[in-house]
Amino acid sequence: MAKTELVFRKLKESIKDKLFHNKAVILYGPRQVGKTTLVNSILQELEKKVCYLNGDDSDVGEILAQPNVTKLEGIIGNADIIFIDEAQRIPEIGIIIKIIVDRIRNVQVIATGSSSFILSQSIKEPLTGRAFEFILFPLTFSELEAHTSLLEEKRNIEKRLIYGAYPEVVITPGDEKDLLSLLSGSYLYRDLFMLGTVSRPELLEKITKALALQVGSEISTIEIGQLVGADRNTVEKYIDLLDKAFIVFRLPALNRNVRNEIKKGKKIYFYDNGIRNAVLKNFNHLSLRNDTGALWENFCISERMKYLAYSKINAQSYFWRTTQQQEVDYIEESNNMIEAFEFKYNPKSKAKFSKTFLDSYNVKVTKVISQNNIEEFIS
Repeated sequence: MAKTELVFRKLKESIKDKLFHNKAVILYGPRQVGKTTLVNSILQELEKKVCYLNGDDSDVGEILAQPNVTKLEGIIGNADIIFIDEAQRIPEIGIIIKIIVDRIRNVQVIATGSSSFILSQSIKEPLTGRAFEFILFPLTFSELEAHTSLLEEKRNIEKRLIYGAYPEVVITPGDEKDLLSLLSGSYLYRDLFMLGTVSRPELLEKITKALALQVGSEISTIEIGQLVGADRNTVEKYIDLLDKAFIVFRLPALNRNVRNEIKKGKKIYFYDNGIRNAVLKNFNHLSLRNDTGALWENFCISERMKYLAYSKINAQSYFWRTTQQQEVDYIEESNNMIEAFEFKYNPKSKAKFSKTFLDSYNVKVTKVISQNNIEEFIS
């Protein structure tokens, strides 16, 4: 695999389309997914003067302290674009961006931030109505397929199920385990710790591990609380933080027509399989595992979520289950039409959709997703 800057990111053209419309462009995302690389590749294509500031530089916060129009104009100079990298580290960054957007004409703000940027309430209010927001995820199947070929990316599926698709992990074969161990350590939760939103770091790690063990299964926050020694509200709070930190996402149960449907159930999936496996410290090959089905389900649904986000498709996602254990892995509802999917890693495996479900809902499509047709579902 070549360097990540040569992998075309799907968000690139979407971001370029939003430049110079009198609004800031904010690029969120987990650490190490290539936000800086993506912005730099965009800037290289523009014949514009750029003022670059990095929040990791100790003096940047001092330079931008007590911001006002005159001070910011002096910093920006004759640049057309101000690129603020690692913006979450800069105090009052929301006010700074607001002043530039409102008061300094013909200057485009581009800022990148990890999860603490979006978690910080001090950011939200100043930027209301003043920014186009994007989220960058780990590399997608379709991005990698476009860079190599469909055949090669299908050959790499087992590797993606085990190691995921963080850019550095993908481009550094042989070092996957070490890189993922670093990513899944305290670095994974760094933003949550920095904001002081987590009072018990060891509890957060226990909850994350419990969620990793239950991928593909309906979770009970009461049971997780009993397992890790915490009350239900604390478990719910920490799951919400993990969601906002782009580590996991929730899939709710569909319940509408059937008396015995699970009403308030939810499943939890990881945005990246490699992070999930690193949390469990399990990088065994599929032949040595008993969770291949869960890995395949996590991969398919997380890739679908990235696809929906990048394509700006407004669809609702669910799973379906009854108290009699009838179940559909994944359901998507759009324009009052429902599509239902089952996930089978082995293309020879059969899946039967519940007659109760099919009779109760306006189901437009039913499909089994395996290695043979994965590209139809996620690209």
